[in-house]
Amino acid sequence: MNRLLITNAHLLHPEDGTRTEEPGWLETADGRIVATGTGRPTAAGDGVRVLDAGGATVLPGLIDAHVHLLVTTLDLHDVADWTPGYATVRALAEAERMLRRGFTTVRDVGGADHGMARALDEGLALGPRLLHGGKALSQTGGHGDLRPLGDDALPCCESRPNFGRIADGVDAVRAAARDEFRKGARHLKVLLSGGVASPHDEIAAVQYSEEEIRAAVEEAENHNRYVTVHAYHPRAIDRALRAGVRCVEHGNLLDDGTIALLLEKDAFLVPTLVAYEQTAKLGDRSGLPAASLGKLAEVRDQGLAALERAHRAGVNLVYGSDLLGPLHPAQLEEFTIRGQVQPAADVLRSATTTAARLLGLEGRIGTLAPGAHADLLLVDGDPLADLTVLTRPDRHLRHVIKAGTPI
Repeated sequence: MNRLLITNAHLLHPEDGTRTEEPGWLETADGRIVATGTGRPTAAGDGVRVLDAGGATVLPGLIDAHVHLLVTTLDLHDVADWTPGYATVRALAEAERMLRRGFTTVRDVGGADHGMARALDEGLALGPRLLHGGKALSQTGGHGDLRPLGDDALPCCESRPNFGRIADGVDAVRAAARDEFRKGARHLKVLLSGGVASPHDEIAAVQYSEEEIRAAVEEAENHNRYVTVHAYHPRAIDRALRAGVRCVEHGNLLDDGTIALLLEKDAFLVPTLVAYEQTAKLGDRSGLPAASLGKLAEVRDQGLAALERAHRAGVNLVYGSDLLGPLHPAQLEEFTIRGQVQPAADVLRSATTTAARLLGLEGRIGTLAPGAHADLLLVDGDPLADLTVLTRPDRHLRHVIKAGTPI
């Protein structure tokens, strides 16, 4: 039995945003939390590893619900020469870096597959728990269709590792959804509006009909899964929510009506503000065409205000980064941005308990409750008082503990 006893620690419980004043202890066995308490624990038995926290804080490992592990570069010309094996090795290397930043669970919303999730689960590579959705679904000419305007070749097979796949019409959407669930997808992502990285569509474009969205939702429900959508503006978001979609990615241009629908449906919103900030810093060096940089400004300028309105209304908010290639090291900076309009406790909940509820893992991750996975962080300082305790791992992160084992 693999057992760990952490002593002399302040325990941070994100559910209610509290941190124990009196130092306490936490015990794990076989990768699960078995007990917690304050004061001095009973003497550790034989075979128990004891870790003295020295007054540091123990909190649940973080959850990033919007990553793209396969997108490890912005150089599309180089990517054209990659084999699936090379792309996977690069992705798993990035997964390890995410774990070392404190993310013990990530949700990939376009690209990662069951093989990558299995390799991480079996310990063949070091990284967080990976909940993958396979390839995102895009209509022809949609956010996932990156063919240049002069390319008249029809998409065929789409067997290479990639962010998305093209499916047009109810029957094709249904077949694509079934195929992704056949391959182990934990959710299905559907692209419903234009995007920054897709140079030939408008942010305000609505992609996919109501009938196509309902087909995707029906297939997800049949598989006991859910649909999340890429959408920025009310026309797309509202259509998705009325069709039964459970989660919305981005949402930078939402309005009061959209917020009301999010609340009515008890749906989730995953803002990804750090992606726009970091891409804007790259500017021309990002490799994005002028049209994309113009769209970037459009959504970036309204994203923080949308987050604040959603927070004040009580929308279910979940942490997401959506960083690509060289931008991945800024993954923790989403905390900094959200901290401008949200209390630290609420930002932390978005990366723990609320995210766990979205992923269907409530009580199993994002909490210090007995029975939960022993995915933990040991940090110097109090994240509830100062979010830089999380955003500066070089200064504050002492240990990342995965399944009860310090890495």
